[in-house]
Formats: sequence, C-alpha cells, structure tokens
Amino acid sequence: MEKRQTGMWQYRWKDEVIAAGLLLAFGFLVNGGIQIRGLFMDDLYLWSCYGEQSFREFVFPVGGTRFRFLYYLAAYLELALVGNHVTWFVPINIVLNTMVAYTVYRFARRLSGNRLISFLCGILYLLSRMSYYQISQVYGLMETMALWTAVGILWCLYEYVNEPGRRPFFWAACGLYFAVCFIHERYMVLLPLLYAALAMRRSRKVRDWLLPAGVFCLLLLIRLITIGTLSPAGTGGTDVADTMNLRQAVLFAVHQVLYLFGINMGPEHLSGVPWRQTALWVKALAVAADLVILGILAAYVVKIVKNKWERASILKNSLLFFLFIGACIACSSVTIRVEVRWVYVSMTGAWLWLAYMCGVIARPPAKKQEQAVRRLPDYRCAIACTALVIVSTALMIPVETYYRGKYPNLYFWHSQQQYNSLAEETYEKYGPAIFGKKIYILKNTYGVSDFYADAFFKVFDKDRKAEGTEVFFVDSIHDFGQVANNMLVIREEPAFYSYQDITEAVRSLKCESVYGYYKDGWMDESAKIRVMAGSTGTIGLRLMYPGTMDGEEQSKIYMDRELAQEVDIVENITYVELKTRPYNIVELDFENNFYLEDAQEQRGEKRFSMMVEITAD
Repeated sequence: MEKRQTGMWQYRWKDEVIAAGLLLAFGFLVNGGIQIRGLFMDDLYLWSCYGEQSFREFVFPVGGTRFRFLYYLAAYLELALVGNHVTWFVPINIVLNTMVAYTVYRFARRLSGNRLISFLCGILYLLSRMSYYQISQVYGLMETMALWTAVGILWCLYEYVNEPGRRPFFWAACGLYFAVCFIHERYMVLLPLLYAALAMRRSRKVRDWLLPAGVFCLLLLIRLITIGTLSPAGTGGTDVADTMNLRQAVLFAVHQVLYLFGINMGPEHLSGVPWRQTALWVKALAVAADLVILGILAAYVVKIVKNKWERASILKNSLLFFLFIGACIACSSVTIRVEVRWVYVSMTGAWLWLAYMCGVIARPPAKKQEQAVRRLPDYRCAIACTALVIVSTALMIPVETYYRGKYPNLYFWHSQQQYNSLAEETYEKYGPAIFGKKIYILKNTYGVSDFYADAFFKVFDKDRKAEGTEVFFVDSIHDFGQVANNMLVIREEPAFYSYQDITEAVRSLKCESVYGYYKDGWMDESAKIRVMAGSTGTIGLRLMYPGTMDGEEQSKIYMDRELAQEVDIVENITYVELKTRPYNIVELDFENNFYLEDAQEQRGEKRFSMMVEITAD
C-alpha cells in the first residue's frame, strides 16, 4: 500500500513537472522576438535610482509620489542579480510570467477538475497580447507581482468560501491584500472582495470583520506618513482625485469588457491596433470564439437554473469572480487612459471563471443537498466543455498572434528598439572598451535627453560609472575633427528605428590610407593618405620618431602631388601645419629618408618610419 501511494505521488509530480515545462517552453516560444538590450524611460530611471541611492532610500522612497516598497524590494534584488547583463531581463520576465501561468493552471484545475482545460487556461494566459509590458520592460516585474498576488487573493477567498475549516485562508487573503497594495496601489479596490467573502461564509467572528478594515487603515496610515496623501497616483504623473470623471470611467469600463472578448477598443498607440482597423478575418475568429464562450455560459446558466441544491453555492462563487473582475476593471477605469496591460488581471479572472463554469457543467446535478459536495463528473458534459474550450483556444491563437504582431504600434515599442540598437552598436560590439570613448551621434531626431545620454552606458559597467564615456550630438561629420581611436561615430536610421555604427566609414572619409599608414598611427618610409580638412582648412601633423636621431632625418610632404614642406626631424616630436580650403579632401604623400631600426614588425613593403597623429578641426 505504501509503495502504491509513493508511486501515485511520483506520477502526480511527474505530470506537474511536464505541465510546468510545457508552459515554460510555450512562454519562450510566444515571446521569442522580444528583447531588452538597453534601458530607457522608466526602466533607466529605476536603474539610476538603484545605482545612486542606498538600499533604504531605494526600497522605502519616503516623500515620493508612490510607496511600493514590496515591488522596490523585488526590483532591488532583481537588479542586483542581473548586474550589467541587461539581456537577462526578458528571460527572467518570461520565467516569472510562466510561474504565474502555472499558478493559473493549478487554480483552474482546482476549479474545473479538468487537467486539459486548466492547461489551456495557462496557455491562454501566456498567449495573451496583454503580457507585452510584463515581458518587454524591467518594470514588468511590478505588473507580474501584482497580478500574481491578486490571483492569490482570489484563490484564498475561494477556498475560504467553499471549504469548511479554511479560516486561515481568509487571513492569508488579508495578508496578500496588504502586500498587493504596496506592489501597486491600484489594487486597494479589492477591499470589498474580502467583505463579500465574509458575507458569503456568514462569518460571525468579529475579529474577521475587523481584520480587513484594520489592514486598510494601516496601509492608509503608511501611505499618509510616507507620501503625504491617501489618494492613489494616476498614470502619466496625474492624481486619481484630480482626473476622475464618472462618464469617462464608465466608458473605459465598457472598453475593458470588450477587451476580454478579443475586441481592442483603445487607440493604436495603446492597443496596438484598434478594432476598426483590425483585419476582417481576425474579427471573424474573435467573434466565433466569443460565441463558443457564450455557449459555455448558456450551459452554465441552465445548470444553475436546474440544480436547486447547488444554486446558492454556484451563485456565491459566480459573485466572487464577478466582483474580482469588476473591481479590477473599475480600478483601471478611473485614470486618464486604459492600457491593455491593465486588463490582464481581469482577463485572468475571466479565464479562471471559465474554468469554474466548466467544472460546474461537468458535475451531474445533486439530488440531495448533502450529495452536492463530492461527485464523479458527467463525462459527456466534461468532454463537451473540453471540446468547446479547445475550439475557443484554437480560434484565439491566430487572433492573439495577430495582435502581438502589432506591438510595434505601442507607444514605447519603437523607443525600445532604438535603445536596443544603440546597445548593439556600442557595448555589444566593443564590450568594455566602450568605456572612456567619445561617442558622436549624428542628429538627435529620437530626442535623447541629457539624462539618457549620461546614464545609458553606465548600465553596462560593473562599477556603474562608465568613466570617461561622453555622448555628443552633432549635425554633421564636419562638427568634429579626425576620428581618433577613442571615438565612435553613430548615425540614426529612423526608417528602422535603429542606429548604425559608421566609425570606420567616417574614419576612412576623413583620413583614408592608400598605403603605408595604419590605424594605430604608424607610418612606413613611404605613405599616401587622403585627409579631409576641418572648418579652418588647417591640417595638423604630429610627427613622432621614437628612435635615436643622427641629424639627417627628413620627411618630404606632398599635397596633391606638389611639395608642401620638407621637414627636418631634429626632435622626437615635430609639429607641422598644412593649409587648404575648409572641408577640402587633399592627398598627402610622405617620403621619409629614415626608418625605425629596432621595429619588432613590418606590415607593408617598406619599414616603419615614425608615428603620425593627424588633426583637422
């Protein structure tokens, strides 16, 4: 008997590991094209605060506009773990989101009793277009934590309402409520859900009724002490109390309900593609999927009407899901706009409710009240529900994939592409050698601020300093002189929302070696170069001979085939100036009657003669 139980335990955990592994693989599959290679916007500001503030100042930002110490603690640990490995953020985000998907799978299995339906709920969670922010931004950690905690509250309250002796689950829900309010204050709105659960359970424990109020008062007191206000901050630097508009809130709530049914109601920069611009075939598939869901809902209603013994229990649970989804919609409707990422929590609640509906439909009706607790499923109803959920999922896969393909229309997506490209063309190309360089960027149509320019490269430095690295924005390559070894020249590619490293091209344009002159400054006995003059038309030459001179060393310099100067090398360092028209490209020929006798190498047909540094400002 003991061996049989051990075998069942191993078999059960084997199934769980397979389910988790498949969800993880799917998470990486659907998010494979998303990258974070460089930080910008809120992510860069968060990193900057992490690098400049103490642990206490970062985690407990007293005096700021938001006090999310649990999120800031998690962010601090994540930033410490990642260090200067910026590309790790997306894999970490995917893993964390997959853990939420596994939680959805487990909760859905508890609700439906159907492994396949619950797994499809996890798949739909990962597939959703609403995950874009959680995956593509460092701040996505906050949204993931808040969603995960909110689902935890719902699960705990479900257990408390439906199972005897589950009072600790209510306490856990109160603890999670306190936590989620200090991850994102938007979820303060879930307070009525706690009292609804107490009412459903008909609790007579005074302490239980006082606990949510005590938790709420405590978090209000903490907010008042730390940020000086009780009103939650809105989006875009606004305050909910100042921007609240009832008519607009109702409209936004309707929009979010439509989002749940696969209908994008927001503008392009927030939704990716609005419904009116959505392809007709996508609309047809979304409507077909909605009809399937409505079919499940109709069967669910019929089951409630026919099953009088379980009617009260089913209605209580339906109210629990309805209040959870409604509260999440309400808290996302009171600010100045609706972003798709905010609908993710209510969407998750809707999938869980769907799983519960399937579980109710699959159960045969109870003939007596005492038989309504444990019964084997009606396999015909279970198979029908499973088939409908499979059909709905199959219909939504191309819909969600289509919407995901519109991510570049989101308001921050192109900026992320630009900074990803800047990271690729600089740090990823040159590594730590980028630090200490002067980086010239042609134009600044992307509107890179001084803060971004100063902080961007510090992210890649283990010491968070990037000492000596400077960024200059110039209108033309004429705005700087010769390209030195400590310089990079980058240009924008607005058509592709990217940057391009043109250092070597500009170096060759400003100083092209025909023969006998090398990038590190060494020159052979004979050499020919083409040099672009600067705004003054003056070309400066710094001739450096590191050997011992006998007094007969001479360099003849020809400009455009005419002798410009005969330079007697009487010192180890000699300065020469040549004059031409501004920005004119001239051909310089060098004929040196000396060479470095103890040179360790020879690159061309002639021997090394001296080092030449060219300036043309």
